Amino acid sequence: MGLDGSFRKLLLMNAMAFIIFIYIGIFVNLYIWEQDHKIADVAWFNLIVFVAWGISFMIGARLLKRHSIRLLFGLSALSGGLAFILLSYLQLDSRLLWIAIIAIPVGMMWGFFYCAQNLSVTTSGKGSDFGNFFAASNTISQIMNMSVPLLSAQVIFWFGYSGSFTLMLLFVTGMLLTAAVLPKLSLRDLADSSPRLAGKHPMAMSQVFTRPALRWLIPSCLVAGLFLQFQGIFVLLFTFSITEDKMYIALLNTLYTVSSLVALALYRKIRLQEQSWLMAAILLLSGGFLLMLYPVPIVLIISNVCTTMGMFYFGTVWNAQHFRVISGLPPEHQSRMLVWREGFICGARCLMLILILPISNFSGVAFVLLIALATLCLFSIPLFQKKLLEDSSDTAKPPVNGGLEAP
Repeated sequence: MGLDGSFRKLLLMNAMAFIIFIYIGIFVNLYIWEQDHKIADVAWFNLIVFVAWGISFMIGARLLKRHSIRLLFGLSALSGGLAFILLSYLQLDSRLLWIAIIAIPVGMMWGFFYCAQNLSVTTSGKGSDFGNFFAASNTISQIMNMSVPLLSAQVIFWFGYSGSFTLMLLFVTGMLLTAAVLPKLSLRDLADSSPRLAGKHPMAMSQVFTRPALRWLIPSCLVAGLFLQFQGIFVLLFTFSITEDKMYIALLNTLYTVSSLVALALYRKIRLQEQSWLMAAILLLSGGFLLMLYPVPIVLIISNVCTTMGMFYFGTVWNAQHFRVISGLPPEHQSRMLVWREGFICGARCLMLILILPISNFSGVAFVLLIALATLCLFSIPLFQKKLLEDSSDTAKPPVNGGLEAP
C-alpha cells in the first residue's frame, strides 16, 4: 500500500483508539439504553458527546500552536480513562446529569484524537496517500469491529460492565504509550516555512475560506453531518430493539462488519472513478433509509447492512477528497480549516440529535420526516463534492479509486 513511517505510526494509534471507540459506541450506548429503553437517553448522550467533541477539537487546534500531536493524543487517552472511571464509580439521582457528565470526557477523547489525527494526515500525506490512509484505517476499523464486540461481550458476561470498564483502562494505557513514539509534529514546527493568514482575525470565515473551492466544504460538511448522525444512531437503536443480548448484539455487529469487508473487496476489485463510488454509497444509504419505514427485525438488519456498506464507500471518497483539497494549504491554514470543518460537522450532528430527542418510537410522522431529511441531504452531496473538485482542480486531481482502500 506504500504508506510512509509517519502514517504507519498513526495507524498504530488508530488501532489502539478504535478498540476504545468501538466499545463506547456499542456498549456504553447499550448501558444507557438498558436503563429505561428511551431513544431520548441515547440521543442526549450523543448530543453532549458531540458538543464536547467540537469544543475540545478547537482547544486542541490552539494547543498545537505550542505543543505536538503527542500531547493531544495523550489528552485523548486521559479523557477516555476519566470516562471509564466515572462509569465505574459515579452515581447521581439526576439521570440526565449523569449521562451528560459521562458524555463530556467521551467527547473530549474523540475531539482531541481527531484534531491530532487530521493535522497529521494533511501535513504528512499527498496525492493518493489520503485514499490509501483512509482505506488502511478503515480496514483496521473493520477488523476491530469484528473482534472487539465479541470479546467485550464475553468480558461483560463473565465480569460485568465494571470488568469491561477496567479492561478499557488498559487500552487507554496503550494509547498513552503509543503517543510517546509518534513524531513531534506541531504547528509551531511548521509555521516558519509557511505564510501566515492575513488579517486581524485569522479564524474568521473570510480569512479561512479564501477560495471559492474551499467554500463548498461548508454545505458538504453540514449535510453530511446530518445524515451521518442519523445513520449512526439508528443503526445502534435498531440493533438494540432487536435484541439486548450482548453476544447477539456482537454477532449482528460482526455481520455489519462482514458487509463492510465485502464492500472493501468490491472497492479493490472494481476500478471506478471516485464519483461513481460516491453514487454507489448514496444509493445504498438511501435504500437502507427507506427500509427503515418497515421496522421489523429482518428488515432492520438488511437496512443496517445496506447503510454500513454505503458508509464505507462514502467515508472513503468523501474524506479523501476533503483532505486532498485541504492538504494544498499552508499548515497553519490547514489547522484553521480543519477546526471549521469539524465545527460544521459537529454542529450538524447536534442538530440532528436535537431533532431525534422527541422521537419515542420507530414510526410516526416525525420519524418519516427525519428519513426524508437524511435522504435529501444524501442526494445533495455529489453536487457539493463535484463543485469542490472542479474549483480546486489546480490543487490536486482525484485518482481512480481514491488511491485504494478506506476509513
